[in-house]
Amino acid sequence: MRILLVDDETEFVATLAERLSLRSMAVDYATTAQEALALIEEHAYDLAVLDMKMPGTSGLELQSTLKERCPAMKFIFLTGHGSETDYITGSSEASSYLVKPVAIDILIAKIKEALGKW
Repeated sequence: MRILLVDDETEFVATLAERLSLRSMAVDYATTAQEALALIEEHAYDLAVLDMKMPGTSGLELQSTLKERCPAMKFIFLTGHGSETDYITGSSEASSYLVKPVAIDILIAKIKEALGKW
């Protein structure tokens, strides 16, 4: 399983990638939508964890583009604002919506759930 993390908070996404890698997950990360789109040209991803609010392209907009290019990809959204989950629940095909900061064990459980890896 290969996971793509996309969040404009560089330190946060790098730390998250490192922690998932330590749990034997293949992880790449991007800090912009453009970087994410370049990465999907190089690798096949099973799941993307997307920040909702990023400069330029939002997580929802990026999900739409990724879904067109990789129809089988699953999605988990991260948000810094709990109220956003009401909006995104009806607007996307995400498996989960998590509020930052998220405990690594909860994120891993949601990743496994989304990919059917129990």
